[in-house]
Amino acid sequence: MLTLDWTFFLIAGPAVIFAGISKGGFGSGAAFASASILALVVDPGLALGVMLPLLMLIDAATLRPYWRKWDGQAALLLVIGGLPGVALGAALYRIAEPDVFRVLIGAISLAFVVWQLFLSARKIRRQEGLMPRWVGMLAGLVAGFTSFVSHAGGPPAAVYLLSKNLTKLQYQATTVLAFWAINIAKFVPYAVLGMFTAETAQANLLLAPFALFGAWIGVYAHRLVPEPLFFGLTYLLLSVTGVKLILDGLT
Repeated sequence: MLTLDWTFFLIAGPAVIFAGISKGGFGSGAAFASASILALVVDPGLALGVMLPLLMLIDAATLRPYWRKWDGQAALLLVIGGLPGVALGAALYRIAEPDVFRVLIGAISLAFVVWQLFLSARKIRRQEGLMPRWVGMLAGLVAGFTSFVSHAGGPPAAVYLLSKNLTKLQYQATTVLAFWAINIAKFVPYAVLGMFTAETAQANLLLAPFALFGAWIGVYAHRLVPEPLFFGLTYLLLSVTGVKLILDGLT
């Protein structure tokens, strides 16, 4: 049950703005924090259902600023792999209890933070040089699955895209294009699985201005705001929400 009270909007409003900023300017790597935060106060399935149309709205709003700035081949490989990943996510959702998704979303949140910290500490080397096409499709497969179950497709896609030695602009544009397509592919199974309700639709209408505002900030922040500052806050939020979700799911 989704209750559209002040508590919900005090949490959802900033979370959606945060998603817009991330998807609009920072490769969408932190956008799924919004779903993690919402899952603290509503059923995980409803949290995902609330966020998907808003993420699609952000995708549509940010396509134009990055139009044709992308690496088309890299985006295509991610989408080709992402479609069966979405199907795997839908299959898991049919058989799993909500607590499974709380633990899964929490675990993905913490894994993202650990991966980024290891990357920053140079414990993991950023792969450089040409990689086979199947690597791009494999990254898309994982991205499609994690995107379906937690809107967290950014990290798996980043592993592949970082090997392409793209410019900051190309990287952002490729991410926007790939997840625009993957999010469209998620819409039908989300609807079939009952993740959209009258309440989530009402929440989408009320939260749409927050999403657009966040996307607008993100496009401009892409040029101005230091990424370490933005992602430092992201890692803190994801660590706290990840631990809370895992504890809630296990207890």
